[in-house]
Amino acid sequence: MNLNALDLNLLVSLDALLRDASVSRAAMRLHLSQPATSHALQRLRDLTGDPLLVRAGARMELTPRAQALRGPLAQALDHARGLFVPDEFDAARSDRHFRLMMPDLAVELLMPLLMEKITQAAPNVTIDVVPWRGPAIFSAEFARTIDLVISIGDAFKGFHRQRIYTDSDALAVRRGHPVGARLKKREAFLAARHVAVVIRGQNEDLIDNWLRAKGIERRIALVVPGYIEALHVTARTDLVAFVPRRLIAALAKQLSLVTVAPPFDPGIDEQHMFYPTRAQMDPGSIWLRTLMLETGRELDRDKRKTA
Repeated sequence: MNLNALDLNLLVSLDALLRDASVSRAAMRLHLSQPATSHALQRLRDLTGDPLLVRAGARMELTPRAQALRGPLAQALDHARGLFVPDEFDAARSDRHFRLMMPDLAVELLMPLLMEKITQAAPNVTIDVVPWRGPAIFSAEFARTIDLVISIGDAFKGFHRQRIYTDSDALAVRRGHPVGARLKKREAFLAARHVAVVIRGQNEDLIDNWLRAKGIERRIALVVPGYIEALHVTARTDLVAFVPRRLIAALAKQLSLVTVAPPFDPGIDEQHMFYPTRAQMDPGSIWLRTLMLETGRELDRDKRKTA
C-alpha cells in the first residue's frame, strides 16, 4: 500500500465501521452523512482489497480481515492521538539529567536553594552545571546540550529570556582594610588596587566597560576568571573587588568581608534565565524553569526584608 495516498481520516472511519458493523451507526458516531460514510467504506474496500462489511440478512457482518484489523487499528489510533498529547513530567519518578550554564556567582546564590527544592520533589533528578561562556564562544552545537542558561543580557540566539532576580554592584574589602569606608570617595576608589573578573568569552570585566563609558579607569592589579576567586583573594589582601552585592552578603561572614557603597551609582543588574526555544513546551523544562523562577523570587524577597 502506498501510504502517501492514504487519507488518515479513513482510519477513523474504518475504526467506527469496525466498532458498529453498520454504516448508519458509524455515520452517527463520525458526525457524517450516510452517503459520505458509504463512500469512505468503498475507498477502504479498494485500499484493502477486502469487502470488510458484508450483508447477512438484515444486518452487516465483519469479514475475517475486518475482525483481524480491529485490535491493531484501535491501538494504532491510540498511539497517533498520543503524539499530540503533551507528556507529563513525573518529578518524583524522573531520573532526568539537566545541564545548566551559569557563572559562579549564580551557582553560589541559586543552587543551594534550587537543589533543596529538587531534592524534595525529584530525588533522582540530577543537575550538571558547566562554567559560563560568552555568546562569542557559545556555539550552536554546544547550545543543543544546554537546558538553561543564567546570565545578564540578551545575547543567546535561539533562547527565550525570563528575569529571575535583580542585584546591584558594590565594593568588597576585607574586614580591617586600611582604607575601608573611604572607598566611598572617588579619590580613594581611584587610588585603590582592584581585582577584576574576566569570565571566559569576555575581554574585560563588565564593570570596567561601564566605568570607561563614564570616563573612569580603575587600577587593575589582578585578573581572575570568577567572582568567588575575586572575593577569596580580596579577603586575604588589600585588593578591592567591585562585584554583585548579593554575593558579598552571601560570603561576608565566611570570608570576613565588608560591603562598601561605590562612589558611583552602579544601577540595577538583572539576572536572567534563558531556555531553548525548542524546549518551550517541554514539561520537564517547564518544571525546572518554574523552580528556578521561584528561587529567584525568594532571593528578591530576602533582599526586601534586609533592605
